[in-house]
Amino acid sequence: RKRKRKRISEAFENEEEQFEDFVQPPPIICSDEVIENIKDKECVLGIDEAGRGPVLGPMTYGCAFWPIDKQSELIKIGFDDSKILNDMTRKILFKIIIKSKEIGYYVDIIPASTISAKMQRINQINLNKMSHNSAIHLIQTILDKGVNLKKIFVDTVGQPAKYQTLLSNHFPDIDITVSKKADSL
Repeated sequence: RKRKRKRISEAFENEEEQFEDFVQPPPIICSDEVIENIKDKECVLGIDEAGRGPVLGPMTYGCAFWPIDKQSELIKIGFDDSKILNDMTRKILFKIIIKSKEIGYYVDIIPASTISAKMQRINQINLNKMSHNSAIHLIQTILDKGVNLKKIFVDTVGQPAKYQTLLSNHFPDIDITVSKKADSL
């Protein structure tokens, strides 16, 4: 049985890169116009995920970012943890995000097939590590676009303190908060 498992793992290992390139959807990101409009302002970014693994489908990681001076205005409009908003409110807020010239977003979709392939490797990558890597990728992409991130809020995956240390080591000049329900802070 171990021998059979090893052969299956080796097959994944040998074909993984080609397979991942085939199934990886393109990123979803806001327009360059939004980024240009907020580049010179100090910004806050929030990250959350939906879906946890191949049984349920893809894992989707997304971030939204906006000027810190817009924070109270966004709270008044009703932005909050999407899980506590009703469907109609979510749709209205989504339209506000899409039409906004000062709210940016970036979505990273990890297909179930990629998750399975990474978890079947000899050197497995678990869901938490994939989540952490996705968050780092989202943040770095936004920084590379020139957005001046000063604060980041991340809804935790795994142990909050360990995750916060990981992100703080990658981005030492940014105030980072990782906690349960960070999307409600």
